Amino acid sequence: MMESNRGHLLPIYVLADESGSMSAHIDDLNDGLKSLHQALLGEPMAAAKVRFSVLGFSDDVVERVRLVDLRSAGEFPRLTTRGMTSYLAVFEDLISRIPGDVNSLKAEGYQVHRPAVFFLSDGLPNKEDWKDAHRRLTDRGTTLGAPNIIACGIVDADARTINEVATQPEFGFVANKGVDVGAAIAKFCTALTKSVIASGRSLGSASPQLVVDRPEGFTVAIDVI
Repeated sequence: MMESNRGHLLPIYVLADESGSMSAHIDDLNDGLKSLHQALLGEPMAAAKVRFSVLGFSDDVVERVRLVDLRSAGEFPRLTTRGMTSYLAVFEDLISRIPGDVNSLKAEGYQVHRPAVFFLSDGLPNKEDWKDAHRRLTDRGTTLGAPNIIACGIVDADARTINEVATQPEFGFVANKGVDVGAAIAKFCTALTKSVIASGRSLGSASPQLVVDRPEGFTVAIDVI
């Protein structure tokens, strides 16, 4: 057994909706992720504790960035819109992806904290049964590294669905009616940045925790059901 001496890491996954309906807003999302990267460069101690993945989803999942150390990452590849909205594809991808990622980080000698998934969708999922895959993904007895899922819905996303995706009621958010979509995406990215920095900082403390920042202009999804 290799002694774990490389410190603590929090794997973070951003699952970004790339379905066709996002085409008018995908640039806002790309800009938001770029500003997150810039902000983390100014927080090297927090950034050191995080490994960051960006996955775009529509009919399938496309890996844009995998487990990068944001201090040394180049510019992120851009998200691009295509296809429909398969939540099933997302959860099936993560069921195989996360245990492999956790094992590879452990093999490098890190202590790995429970991963966090930040999920952003602008509409309803395809008509397919995604709930069984979601259950398996989030079952700590079934999936190594079963993640905490923070779900954010914008535009036509349904509060009840977003609440079902989130692993705790306080982890599901929907943009308030009338909030400009570009502004909502920017606020999501700002909250994500704050959460990443605060969580990364906390990994160096006596009581590490996942810090989730409610995006400005969003309401906890359960409040609007």
